[in-house]
Amino acid sequence: MAMKLENGFHTETNQKVENGFRTETNPTVTTTIAASHSPTVKPLANGIAAADKLRSQSRINNHNNGAVTIPTPTTTPSTLGHYLARRLVQIGISDIFSVPGDSNLVMFDYFVAEKGLNLVGCCNELNAGYAADGYARRRGVGACAVTFTVGSLSLINAIAGAYSEDLPVICIVGGPNSNDYGSKKILHHTIGLPDFGQELRCFQNVTCYQAIIDNLEDAQWKIDTAISKCLEEGKPIYISICCNLVAIPHPSFSAQPLIPLSLSPKQSNQMALEAAVEKAAQLLNTAIKPVMIGGKKLRPTKSQEPFIELANACGYPVAVTPSAKGMFPENHPHFIGIYWGTVSSAYCGETVEIADASIFVGATLDELETVAFTLTYKKNKAIMVEADRVVFPNGPSFGPILMKDFLWALAKRLKPNSTAYENYRRIYIAESGPLESGPGEALRVNILFKHIQKMLSSNMVVISEAGDSWFHCQRLKLPKSCGYEVQLLYASIGWSLGATLGYAQAAPEERVVLCIGDGSFQMTPQDVSTMITLKQNNIIFLINNGGYTIEVEIHDGPYNVIKNWDYTAIVKAMHNHDGYCWTTKVHTEEELMNAIEIVLEERKDYLCFIEVIVHRDDTSRELLEFGSKFAAVSSRPPRPL
Repeated sequence: MAMKLENGFHTETNQKVENGFRTETNPTVTTTIAASHSPTVKPLANGIAAADKLRSQSRINNHNNGAVTIPTPTTTPSTLGHYLARRLVQIGISDIFSVPGDSNLVMFDYFVAEKGLNLVGCCNELNAGYAADGYARRRGVGACAVTFTVGSLSLINAIAGAYSEDLPVICIVGGPNSNDYGSKKILHHTIGLPDFGQELRCFQNVTCYQAIIDNLEDAQWKIDTAISKCLEEGKPIYISICCNLVAIPHPSFSAQPLIPLSLSPKQSNQMALEAAVEKAAQLLNTAIKPVMIGGKKLRPTKSQEPFIELANACGYPVAVTPSAKGMFPENHPHFIGIYWGTVSSAYCGETVEIADASIFVGATLDELETVAFTLTYKKNKAIMVEADRVVFPNGPSFGPILMKDFLWALAKRLKPNSTAYENYRRIYIAESGPLESGPGEALRVNILFKHIQKMLSSNMVVISEAGDSWFHCQRLKLPKSCGYEVQLLYASIGWSLGATLGYAQAAPEERVVLCIGDGSFQMTPQDVSTMITLKQNNIIFLINNGGYTIEVEIHDGPYNVIKNWDYTAIVKAMHNHDGYCWTTKVHTEEELMNAIEIVLEERKDYLCFIEVIVHRDDTSRELLEFGSKFAAVSSRPPRPL
């Protein structure tokens, strides 16, 4: 049985020593202890691996005779602020995205002082939240810190998006003085009521756990419980800390090294697992042209590896939903593309929808994923594998079953069957590519993405903004180890810029390629300056077509036209001759090719901003199809009473 490393913690039901860590469990207590060394765990490009490593504070000695001894904790008084900072470092967080305010300044002093922790100042709270989202995608957990109410309510939109993507994000809020709770005083940064619970109530729907730290007696327990819940549930949490408590010592904060957090291991019901595997194997092994489809829940359930193993074992054609792009290697021999209904990759949709059996793993079939609920796969022949159960067509569901347990077990039971894939290869005709540009001809978006395709390499990650970039980026063929990130379900316009900041900070060895439209950029442009400050070498393609193109195709109107900015001048102003930044504006294919050559060679260590000027009506075929479907579903008449 393999040792499980999740978010810097080890959880196991049997005693096992592997990679220098030992985990022991009895029927009522789970303990986690580290052996003689602390290994480094490199997060994967798609972000499924968790923290880089446990810090030296959680090491213990492993003697030659196998006995394990835990050093006696020191009793030097420590403060709440110091304790929280150490916990964040322990779980693998090295950057906190923040905006200072009067109630969090003392707490920020402790973050700044903590070795291994970097306080990243953002231009606004929304971008700080988006950055924590992007960071969590790469590291497995992220954190942001803001001030009471005016900061947190600006942050909450980003946290809702992280919740929709199953991302563990720790939201830390500097709260009022503990003496003001229950005092009936009206404080600034409120709506004029003496009730300070308004912020908490807002966060209850977008976080899996909330903690108000208003005294020191149970502060350590609340912090540990909140962080454990964040990592166990894979969702954001909210921690509000009274500003006057941060610098006060308390005995509960003084343990050296920190006692490791213990995560409750999730387990499958063995009888349900065996029954589900038996039923699935029977359905799939008797099918003629079965297919596999992966969804975005592969990442939070840490099921990517067993999904690949299942694909290797069965030989079925493998597609992914649009929000799962990058979670399955696109150089895999049986990968057929993106299943997205009428805007699917060429011949992918046909292959899935003629299949006489299918297994959907971790798919979230909302109206964006399904192009307004127009998918036509055979629902009466589809197995739905969810995070904790398996649902069969016209029959029972089995659970609790962990997705990864089911996939590992099913891989051993399926018979190889490549019939559907061979049929896909027979009918497949490669796309011919865009029409060639003439000398001096105005640049087209499909020409832009032709050259983005050519420049991609294994040390890059593509981040796609909401809008037509979704469809163009879905067409890209990702090289081996090239990452991809998108926020499709929540679809918050402007998300990608902050997410780029966070992702790049989490993985400085990778180069982020951001594709964003002008309308989205106008939502969140300020933190390009933070990227410059941090010396990030992101490549930003700003597609300037003068408006909200996706809304134009759904329902046009004068409100979809936006004021044109001189985008390169704005970024230059942020640069202000301080740091590494290069900008250019391109109108033709030749100018684009020259710009890409520069960003890959002489400006490879610079933040590079390329404004791409295109026609207002230059859209992808997929967006035209998508827009018409959405217009139809949005204009449905109300049901009769």
